[in-house]
Amino acid sequence: MSTNSFDSSSILSSRSGFVSSGPSRPSRPGQLDPAVIEQISGGADPQQVSEMSHVSAASLLDKVHHTTDPEVVRRVVTLVDREGVDIVAELWSDAAPDTLPGILWRLYLLRSWMRRQGHAISELWRIGEPRDTAASAIAGVDAAPDAAAMARTADSILSGAFTGDFALALDRAAAFCEVIARGLKAGIPTFEQAPQAVQHLQASQDAGQAGKNQAAARKTVSALTATAKDFAKAALLWRQGRLE
Repeated sequence: MSTNSFDSSSILSSRSGFVSSGPSRPSRPGQLDPAVIEQISGGADPQQVSEMSHVSAASLLDKVHHTTDPEVVRRVVTLVDREGVDIVAELWSDAAPDTLPGILWRLYLLRSWMRRQGHAISELWRIGEPRDTAASAIAGVDAAPDAAAMARTADSILSGAFTGDFALALDRAAAFCEVIARGLKAGIPTFEQAPQAVQHLQASQDAGQAGKNQAAARKTVSALTATAKDFAKAALLWRQGRLE
């Protein structure tokens, strides 16, 4: 399949954010406090933003983990859909992947990407995971998923992070990214596989649009692989009680 049909911006971009108002957090999880939005527009001190990112992530996770209201869970899972990615990004996007706000940000980005590119990603899954293996079981994806299955899996991984075993949700995300990276990589022709004419163009550093598409696909593979490692490391840190 074509490697230029994938919008990898959600995976590659990790520098957009999310902000909390410190001690006074929103009364309804999943809705940003107006004071927070005002502080964003005014430009907060980087140290304050860092502190707020950690406080907001921990508070949100704790609040939702102890709720029995499915509407609260739904609102948190769809937070980016309702508030917009830029507002959410103001707090969490600059956080390192080995922190709670940083890994929550990546979970939200993964969900958005999976839902937006569900059809293409379902095809990549079938290429990267042609039969049921441990990755299928860990990620919780059917053997032959469609776009709707991708959307359900995206919501399941994120909601599981808030309502179930947080480390397990990260393991699922890691396994998913690994399979998609493998599927995308399988569709990128190597230099040896390319026709002689294409090899000549590549040798001349003038591969044209095809070369650009392949370069973009390789960049996405690299980003997905790195993101999978981020999720796996964060899962380990969580189990050790060191993800903050």
